Amino acid sequence: MKSLFKPLLGGLLLSATICTPVLAHEFGFAGILEKTNKEELPELTLSSGKPVAEGPWTLKSGKMYEVEIVSDGTAELGLEGSGFFRAIWINEVVVNGLEIRPYGIESVEFDEAGTMEIEFLAIKPGRYFLRQPGTDGESQRVEIVIE
Repeated sequence: MKSLFKPLLGGLLLSATICTPVLAHEFGFAGILEKTNKEELPELTLSSGKPVAEGPWTLKSGKMYEVEIVSDGTAELGLEGSGFFRAIWINEVVVNGLEIRPYGIESVEFDEAGTMEIEFLAIKPGRYFLRQPGTDGESQRVEIVIE
C-alpha cells in the first residue's frame, strides 16, 4: 500500500505546482516600479553660498527614489557624481513637465532658476556623492550610501 501511495502523492504535488497560477511579487504586478516601493528624498538645493543638502542619504538597493533638485538662479550651478549615476538606474528626469528617459547621465546643470525631478532605482551598494563641479566644500555635496 505504501508503494502505491508515494507515486500518487508525488503526482498530486507536481500537478498542483504546475496548475497554480503565477502570483505577483510582493511589490505587486508592477514589480520594483510599484508605488509602494518608492520613497521621496529631501530636495537638493543649488544656490550660491547655500548647502546642497540637509544631510547624507542612506538608500536601499532595489528601492525606487524620487528627488527634486531646485536652483534659485543665483549662479550657473550643477551636480556631478559619475560613480553615483553609474550605481543607479534612472527611470526618468522631469524638467518643466517634460519627461526624459535617459540611458544614463554624468551630471546636471542649471543655467537659470528651475526645478528638476529625478526618479531612480538604487542598484549597486557602496559610498557615493553628488557635488557641485569644481568644489570640495562639505556643504557643496551630499554623501550617499547604498546598502
